Amino acid sequence: MAMKRTLAIVLAGGEGKRLMPLTEDRAKPAVPFGGNYRLIDFSLSNMVNSGYLKIVVLTQYKSHSLDTHIARTWRMSGLLGNFVAPMPAQQRRGPHWYLGSADAIYQSLNVVYDERPDYIVITGADNIYRMDFSQMVDYHIASGMPATVAGIRQPIELADQFGVIKEKDGVVEEFLEKPKNAEGLDDDPSVVLASMGNYVFDTKALIEALRKDAANPDSKHDMGGDIVPYFVERGECAVYDFKDNIVPGSTERDRDYWRDVGTVDAYYDANLDLISIHPIFNLYNYDWPLLTQTDPLPPAKFVHGDMGSRMGHAVDSLVSEAVIVSGAEVTRSVLSPKVAVHSWAQVSDSVILNSAVINRRARVHRAILDKNVVVEENASVGFDHELDRSRGFTVTESGITVVPKDAIVRA
Repeated sequence: MAMKRTLAIVLAGGEGKRLMPLTEDRAKPAVPFGGNYRLIDFSLSNMVNSGYLKIVVLTQYKSHSLDTHIARTWRMSGLLGNFVAPMPAQQRRGPHWYLGSADAIYQSLNVVYDERPDYIVITGADNIYRMDFSQMVDYHIASGMPATVAGIRQPIELADQFGVIKEKDGVVEEFLEKPKNAEGLDDDPSVVLASMGNYVFDTKALIEALRKDAANPDSKHDMGGDIVPYFVERGECAVYDFKDNIVPGSTERDRDYWRDVGTVDAYYDANLDLISIHPIFNLYNYDWPLLTQTDPLPPAKFVHGDMGSRMGHAVDSLVSEAVIVSGAEVTRSVLSPKVAVHSWAQVSDSVILNSAVINRRARVHRAILDKNVVVEENASVGFDHELDRSRGFTVTESGITVVPKDAIVRA
């Protein structure tokens, strides 16, 4: 019954400044990931696999490619009343765009009034994980609380990057925003319980909280910073521990995997998490599929088998449709659709996005090449960081070079 009375809201309006230049021309949830996917596909796959087929996606910044992807890929049966609907900022509450995640939902309450759900599930659109939200909703209902926040165990040294939950007997006692001196859990002092940005609310209670928040001139109108503390202060917020979520087909190694890809380094690391022999995030779990739609493309092709001078091969890598590796060497990398790697080129420890071309004798190492990048013959990326910076490319603190969309890398 709860499944039929539940509306899902996916927050996809973030600007994604920390993921620049990958978000220079696209919304963060539209950033490609893992070859075939976009970041939003993970949240939407989790919702659909959980049985929630009425989904609103709240968009705002640079949303054209995101809206197009949703419209082409995430089509539901209107006959059955199911939908995945992108919903841009509409200025229903005044001449301003979304002021924060809570204001985004407040401005979109018309869809809540139309659907009249008893429960609302809210999640972000840019994290990599698998989760059965129906288990969290069942937990929420059983708790009797009007609000539930999902928590995940994270190393205590990362506490200042998250909202940290202090709980007792399943009730949130404190919600600390990026604390500098966090205390570890009783059963494991080396970790804290961090907010995943996933919530379940009783609809009436959420509407009341949003209305009060909208009337508060001192509020930042943020779900984690304002709405959750509102319920915590009233002793009305339960916590759901992500480790208790059992997804079909998961293993002990990957079942509680969750990665916030809010920075370029985190995005890079999450992509490379996919390519090990026993990955800590397994794309090949067919019991909980990651759903998307790609263009009708031919299979990948590896050509030239000359063992002496050139042989097209890729090892410890993900290779997508229509990739051509022609007499080149690819190691520990993710190649997105329609990438071409030409003879004697070398690609290692890199993430190559759609339609990039690496020409003869070019070298790419520890780099992210955005869509349509061309690396000219004999050019290199990722070996000389000062040279990369002088070309206008981004180099992260960990040494990952990011080449923006449509750039040409010359020798």
